[in-house]
Amino acid sequence: MIHIRAVASLLIMLYIQMKNIFAVAAILSLSYTVSAQEIAKGIVFNDINKNGIIDKKEVGIPNVSVSNGIDVVQTDAKGQYKLPVNKDNIIFVIKPANYALPINTNHQPQFYYIHKPEGSPQLTYKGVSPTGKLPKEINFGLIPQIESTDFSAFVFGDPQAYDMAEMDYFKRGIIDRIANKDVAVFGISLGDLVGNDLSLHPAYKSTIALMGLPWFNVIGNHDLNFDTKEDIYSDEAFEASFGPATYSFNYGNAHFLVIDDIIYPNPDTGKGYKGGLRKDQLDFIANDLKYVPKDKLIVLAFHIPLAHDDASVFRTSDRDRLFDILSDFPNTLSLSAHTHFQQQNFFGAQEGWKQKKPHHEFNVGTTSGDWYSGELDEDGIPVSTMRDGTPKGYAILNIKNNDYSFDYKVVGKDANYQIALYGPSIIDQKYTQRYPVYANFFIGKKGDQVLYRIDEGKWKEMEQVSEIDPSFDHVVHQFDLATAYKEGRRPSDGTVSTHLWKLKLPKLKEGNYKVEVKAIDMFNRTHTAIKEIQVVRK
Repeated sequence: MIHIRAVASLLIMLYIQMKNIFAVAAILSLSYTVSAQEIAKGIVFNDINKNGIIDKKEVGIPNVSVSNGIDVVQTDAKGQYKLPVNKDNIIFVIKPANYALPINTNHQPQFYYIHKPEGSPQLTYKGVSPTGKLPKEINFGLIPQIESTDFSAFVFGDPQAYDMAEMDYFKRGIIDRIANKDVAVFGISLGDLVGNDLSLHPAYKSTIALMGLPWFNVIGNHDLNFDTKEDIYSDEAFEASFGPATYSFNYGNAHFLVIDDIIYPNPDTGKGYKGGLRKDQLDFIANDLKYVPKDKLIVLAFHIPLAHDDASVFRTSDRDRLFDILSDFPNTLSLSAHTHFQQQNFFGAQEGWKQKKPHHEFNVGTTSGDWYSGELDEDGIPVSTMRDGTPKGYAILNIKNNDYSFDYKVVGKDANYQIALYGPSIIDQKYTQRYPVYANFFIGKKGDQVLYRIDEGKWKEMEQVSEIDPSFDHVVHQFDLATAYKEGRRPSDGTVSTHLWKLKLPKLKEGNYKVEVKAIDMFNRTHTAIKEIQVVRK
């Protein structure tokens, strides 16, 4: 009896142990199932005949970066790659130098595949429809081309049309007035492609296509899906129209990083937006730059300027990590928009920059100017001078090897128009010393040398001032003090300009005078402007 009981006890113990083993195995199996990811694979190939298909004589291209938005891998000797993906990924190729991306009828580069098997969440503005199962291969064809290391690119700030009437202003006031579109090899818009109505994205695409160039697009705070509670879904409509909101590409000896730097909703308040970057975006930037030579020029393009020391406006911890990632790259430039004025921002040790040479951010003027406001020109298009007195226009980024310069082009004006002079044209001889003359040097910055002389006299320094541009203020007052109907939208209130200089006229005798101003920009180029003044004696 004792023997039988011992055997029974042993069997019970074995049964319990076996149950535990099966339970652990089940848990491990479940854990593996949860963590397992699909693998996207394919070939980056030399698409010689540009048909998008790998033909028999076309071969893979080695050492090309491909990403899922976080991880970055490089193709092997046969041009093959593998990447893990989940149910919400965009797989894209990072264009290498000396290759072109295929473009569609709107001149949009086709460098990505959207993998959203279940599609985007239901939002007011439609995102991506369900894409179904992951294809067996996601291949990217690249077209060989010769790229000079000396090239230019158009840079547009905030087209930001709120309706089709403003889209027409953008077309006729900017696109149609750029006589030489061949000056650049591609273009980029720095966000706020439209003004909240995301159904205008197709109209924007067909309008920007008139430039006839490959065109890259940044997401802005007015391009977001506002009916979402998670930032990761705020760009669903943008992705459906333009692809990934954070990506990169190479041209010549420059590496361009296009970055979504808007967090929506604001994590501090739950309302509105805040400048910053998610961890996955910063991880992508770090992973991307692992394959970029340190001597290349790194150009970052985003919407909201980094130059906010107020942590409630821009999450400075994100900027700190970005600067850490860039610390080994001595040649860098940032491009931003958003503000609807133009300024040059520089970052040093006090702002967390890790290098001796400060990091330069060009906060570019906007193609919409001051939101299509102000008086109408001869074609019925708003003049729309920006709040700091910078005329509506666009930038041309010039790159030579791993160095850069830029030009600011005022629409409808000669390329030499870089300084606007404001002051009286006729004055009483008794009161000449009471009158100032202002110089708005559009791409100027603090510390620039701006000089003046009168009638070939001695050159003297002008005083840089922190004031609202008086010419802009004058236009606002014309609306505010109008005694009859004035067509057009009242401009916004002026803001202090960071590139305004002033002189006080000396005592002058009766006669005609020429006031000449010259400014030396950060690239050691000299710009000039002349104003004529008549002094009368009454």
